[in-house]
Amino acid sequence: MANVIALSVLVLVFVISTVRSVNMGALALVAAFVVGTLVFTVDTSEILDGFPASLFVILVGVTYLFALARNNGTVDWIIHAAVRAVRGRVALVPWAMFAVCAAVTAMGAVSPAAVAIIAPVAMGFATRYRIHPMLMGFMVVQGATAGSFSPIGIFGVITNDVMRQNGLPSSPALLFVSTFAAAAVVAAIAYVSFGGRALIARGASERVLVSAVGNASGGGDTITGSGSGDSSKGGGRSSGGTAPHEGALNLERRLTLLGLASLALGALVFDLDVGSTALTVAVLLTLIFPASARGAVDKISWGTVLLIGGIVTYVALLQNQNTVQWLGDSVAHVGIPLLAAFLICLIGAIVSAFASTTGILGALIPLAIPFLMTGQVNATGLVIALAISSSLVDCSPFSTNGALVVANAAPEERDVVFGRTMRWGMTIMVVTPILAWLLFVVPWSV
Repeated sequence: MANVIALSVLVLVFVISTVRSVNMGALALVAAFVVGTLVFTVDTSEILDGFPASLFVILVGVTYLFALARNNGTVDWIIHAAVRAVRGRVALVPWAMFAVCAAVTAMGAVSPAAVAIIAPVAMGFATRYRIHPMLMGFMVVQGATAGSFSPIGIFGVITNDVMRQNGLPSSPALLFVSTFAAAAVVAAIAYVSFGGRALIARGASERVLVSAVGNASGGGDTITGSGSGDSSKGGGRSSGGTAPHEGALNLERRLTLLGLASLALGALVFDLDVGSTALTVAVLLTLIFPASARGAVDKISWGTVLLIGGIVTYVALLQNQNTVQWLGDSVAHVGIPLLAAFLICLIGAIVSAFASTTGILGALIPLAIPFLMTGQVNATGLVIALAISSSLVDCSPFSTNGALVVANAAPEERDVVFGRTMRWGMTIMVVTPILAWLLFVVPWSV
């Protein structure tokens, strides 16, 4: 009975945080104390033993480093460089925005923060150069998803850390490549479906003026965020440091890019701790360039840190009380392991379409660990399938990323964008788990 109550409370945490404006992590921490003391009769110290200290350092380190990159204009320089790289051709601008979002989240930005930064720029371009808003919105959201599973991306960090701590085989590079490819395929489908071929037909007769990118951080006539968008995360000028609208790759930005490259190299090649390395790079940049570091600590994604800290603490409580083992044994006794794996992917997609992808990854993967350890299905394949199923649905208007796209659409197009985003999001919610299961679970488990 205690196991059923504990799992029911976890479901309630997801439901309540979806329909009410409360941080899922804060709610999960409260749930951990209530369930821990009243249901499992354990003391507070034992409950707090499950707090993920190493993951806390990783999340703080990578988001702190990204905040510095925003402050000193490195992110804005990347936006400039992306549009210059396509030589201003209208047909390639959506792909430039996809690449920028992927680069930003691969550097450690939280996916909604990246979308909040890029969406106003991208939707402004869509209005100015007669690009379908759905096309630009999907490119931004899927770009953010594509980069999030890099070894130093937030989703990648969470997934790889859970696998490593439970002694399961993992492949950070394969996870990144697979999720990136899946997001790129969805982006390509959106490109063809929403006028990409017409943009190509316009050819070189229309070019986006590179000078227009001077408005990339919210100036000029670029549409800025509204509605559910967080003005502190996107659209505004950076605080402190070199003006981000200057296109020069100055010393500060060079060192920031070098630091990001060193972090990625250290994580991939030398197996360095991501959190400690990211904090080291961030502190060094702060010591060298203190002016542009002002306010960077305030821009750390504390909401995400709280979310993951709370969810993982609650799940750790369930693990310590053998609730997770009980659930895993129940799933394993379904009798059809492949069916159980499909249900896990489907649950991830459905819940993530209405709630936090970060929270889903932090909860579902640990809950599936006992099932994975039975060896009935390939662990790496199932985790990749779950990652794809849970993240591609972020285009749903009920997800933060989808809501940001709708909020940044032109007012006269907002209702249409909402309706189409909802239909596409629900379609992806159903189709993606099936395809991910067929591609990554079935072939690797038979």
